[in-house]
Amino acid sequence: MRRLFCLVVLVSQLALPAGLVFAGDRTADCTQEPQARWMSPAAISQKAVAAGYPDIRHVVIIGSCYEIEALTARRRRADVVMDPITGDVVAASMGSDPE
Repeated sequence: MRRLFCLVVLVSQLALPAGLVFAGDRTADCTQEPQARWMSPAAISQKAVAAGYPDIRHVVIIGSCYEIEALTARRRRADVVMDPITGDVVAASMGSDPE
């Protein structure tokens, strides 16, 4: 059992990127690009909808990322961190209860 645990810890450390950002992280670092080159809040909202978050509640800047507060298709609350240049989802956390 201990070997399995050690293996899981080792694999998770190798599999997770070093710059991993967690939703809600107020010091998130997604890009070095100036804000003038970022997608607009409306464009990032469209990317979030396409990524499965159809009900966008708020879009805010945290660090050098966008954080989107939204509801999933199943009406679960989600905090989604997105790269402002590519629109890729960098991190997401979801509540367990539907709203």
